Amino acid sequence: MSITSFRRLWIALSLSSLGDWLSLVALSTLAVKHGAFAVSGVWLTSLLPALLFGPLAGAVADKFDRRLNMIIGDVVRAVLYITIPLDLTFHFSNELTWVYIVQFLASCASLFWTPAKDASVPNLVPPNKLEQANQLSLFTTYGTAPVAGLLFALLAVISTSLSTSPFDLALYFNAATFLVSAVTVAMLTELRKRPREAISSPSVLKSIWEGWRFLGQTPVVRGIMLGLIGAFAAGGVVVGLGPSYVRSMAGGNAGFGAVFAAIFLGLALGMFVGLRALRGFSRRRLFGLSIVLAALPLAAIALIPDLILTVVLTVVLGACAGVAYVTGYTVIGLEVDDYTRGRTFAFLQSAIRVILFAVIAIAPTLAGGFNSLVGSVAGTSLHVGDLAYHSVGNNLVLLLAAVVAVALGRMAYRQMDDRKGVPLLADLGSILRHDGIRHNGDGGQRVNGQGNSRHEPAPERPRHSGVLLALEGGEGAGKSTQARLLAIWLREQGYDVITTHEPGATKIGLRLRALLLDTAHAGLSPRAEALMYAADRAEHVDSVIIPALERGAIVVTDRYVDSSLAYQGAGRQLPVSEIAELNEWATGGLVPDLTVLLDLSPTTGLSRRLSSADRLESEPVEFHQRVRSGFLARAKADPGRYLVLDAARPEAEISRDIQLRVRELLPDPIPFAAEENTGSFPAVRD
Repeated sequence: MSITSFRRLWIALSLSSLGDWLSLVALSTLAVKHGAFAVSGVWLTSLLPALLFGPLAGAVADKFDRRLNMIIGDVVRAVLYITIPLDLTFHFSNELTWVYIVQFLASCASLFWTPAKDASVPNLVPPNKLEQANQLSLFTTYGTAPVAGLLFALLAVISTSLSTSPFDLALYFNAATFLVSAVTVAMLTELRKRPREAISSPSVLKSIWEGWRFLGQTPVVRGIMLGLIGAFAAGGVVVGLGPSYVRSMAGGNAGFGAVFAAIFLGLALGMFVGLRALRGFSRRRLFGLSIVLAALPLAAIALIPDLILTVVLTVVLGACAGVAYVTGYTVIGLEVDDYTRGRTFAFLQSAIRVILFAVIAIAPTLAGGFNSLVGSVAGTSLHVGDLAYHSVGNNLVLLLAAVVAVALGRMAYRQMDDRKGVPLLADLGSILRHDGIRHNGDGGQRVNGQGNSRHEPAPERPRHSGVLLALEGGEGAGKSTQARLLAIWLREQGYDVITTHEPGATKIGLRLRALLLDTAHAGLSPRAEALMYAADRAEHVDSVIIPALERGAIVVTDRYVDSSLAYQGAGRQLPVSEIAELNEWATGGLVPDLTVLLDLSPTTGLSRRLSSADRLESEPVEFHQRVRSGFLARAKADPGRYLVLDAARPEAEISRDIQLRVRELLPDPIPFAAEENTGSFPAVRD
């Protein structure tokens, strides 16, 4: 929430979600006087746009300005909802017909608004904060539902004292929330440009086709889709059968209200507490596992018809769903590129609504069929020991939903498992015991601070008699200056010192540097950029660093692997585990003995540059903010190997702190052979 751009988007999301829920509550209440079918019509017109325009909404989010998309969506909804109280006053159309038309059109606007918002979040926060951002976003989306209900009740009370219709007051208030949301989104200048500028922009139909093909060809997204089908099929059964199942346990409306509240309580616990307890566990594994685990309380609810136990188990079920939902969104945000992210989110949202609607419609009919079938054989009630089943069809459908959730959760787990060969129980045990193995947020394992997305034990670092010191940081942090001062100090102590830098420390590296930093190559693919930096680093290590270390020298390098993890990982938002694996292979597993991170605000650092900006320096401040967060996240994950210093301090103070830390790593500058020959100790110098 300290990130201004995300905070503004979150405020807009809060207002927009509150408006959606408030309109649904108000219009459902308005339709009650026309009968139960009329209320169902309000829900149907809310879900129908997902069936018709889901893929189109995703293509629009990817192809056009997302900020403008959200502003238009908010304004359109505000205008539409204002027309309903006007119709109630002037009667220019049939009341119920106009409610359906407005709700359908407003739901279309929401459908286009949501993927634009979802696809924008990863561009506003650093990768290590994406999961927290998704937690807040999803919690706000669903947490505003009970708030809307309470708000409608309050507005109804106020309308009585004002002698006006509660529907008019609620819908005018609703329109105001959308207008404020539109103003808030308009302040998001970070989203002013299109997400990707292409020389030849594909048509909307082609964008839709590319999105569908991407979904079919990407195992991770396919696994998430399978898992969400299972999760929402189970959730739809609970929603569809909840009232009748609670009634069969003599729960009544109060009992169903408790179950409904338990769902939201469980979602909140899963989104926040559950993920925190399992921090470090592979997110890919966690997604499928949480869906399988959700089937267990669902099966228990079906097998043990007890109201109190049902409420408790519903909390557990909701918690598992909350973990799966946030995890799925985070994996997509980290691993789906910006060009197709909008279509991916739109497809998932549409599929969720379709599945939810279909299951809610089918479950009661299926339960009724089972009731008739069992009733013809065993009567209206079935007794098994001390348990009495008064509505066997409900129990059987709930149990069937649990089986479907297990099957699809297991399929999702197998599709997405990024730690094949590592036993699940051992993996969970290592997290719960908080042993020495840590994991990246995107599923990659980190052993002793180094990324290793293959999840094999990190190769033993090559043994050398020299010392490798790396200086890292953002633009203008003073790395080159401190590297020079450190080398001078080390040489004064009598050490063999090699100073080097990346990229461009070799002949091949010079050519790569020209390509990487020239502003003429601003459209370079992020993956190509990562590969070119790895190629430069491989040549640098083999031809400069390793020979120096083998002869016992101290190597001071201005940038090393952490720069790729911060710039291409956090900055370009590529999967950090893949970049770590690539660079581990390129360097042969060579890790610095100490990494000095000079931390500085990007605004201050960029203002220090005297020469014209290169390709990376020309990136917007938001890019450099993500880079800074990436560096700090690496240092926090392995504090023993990093020295983090405030680069805004005077050069002399920074240099002194570096010397104090480096002194602990220095070998004796006089070879042991010389000591044996002279038979005396070398002079000790301060």
